[in-house]
Amino acid sequence: MASASARTLVVDPFCFRQFDDPDYAGTRIAMSKAEFEERANAHFEANPGCLVDGYAPFCKHIFMDNCVDATLPYVELTPDLEPLVRSAYEARNDKELPVLQRWVPAVSVEPRTAKYLDLILYSREQIRMENAGMGEEDISDAPWGIISVKAQDVPHEVPMNPITMMRNALGVEQGGSGVAIEREKYDASVEFWEKHIVLR
Repeated sequence: MASASARTLVVDPFCFRQFDDPDYAGTRIAMSKAEFEERANAHFEANPGCLVDGYAPFCKHIFMDNCVDATLPYVELTPDLEPLVRSAYEARNDKELPVLQRWVPAVSVEPRTAKYLDLILYSREQIRMENAGMGEEDISDAPWGIISVKAQDVPHEVPMNPITMMRNALGVEQGGSGVAIEREKYDASVEFWEKHIVLR
């Protein structure tokens, strides 16, 4: 096992809220950050070629078994749930541009444990660029930072929310990545999220 200082994958501070914030609306990780890093790096070392291309060259995915018993953070949007939909303008931190979000209260459905975790990775160069754009430092030298973890039932990428694509296109100064919208991917995202809703 690689030492902490020599790990290929590290949990990025942007992802800390999934471990530390009891009110975080997405996938919660019921494990210490250090242990999760060990599990992620062990999976990476045991599965050469497990990096899957993401929405941009600096983004990769690792799909691994759900080792933290995380529940699915979204469900199919059924007629019974439509009256329960809530919305608000929100930012993920105080430096981001608030965008419109929608969800249904998680207590409205029976929680279900997901089969997989999608580890979303950004390259060190991209993390440093985005941190600089937000006036933040980066103290890690690990090649890849785990910027988000998503619980899901499929071993491939679930479409990014359309509003996240829009924020990314606005650039690092607004909390995005600076990647322009690709219409085909955007349309696929709309098709998925018209039929599904986030739980929180």
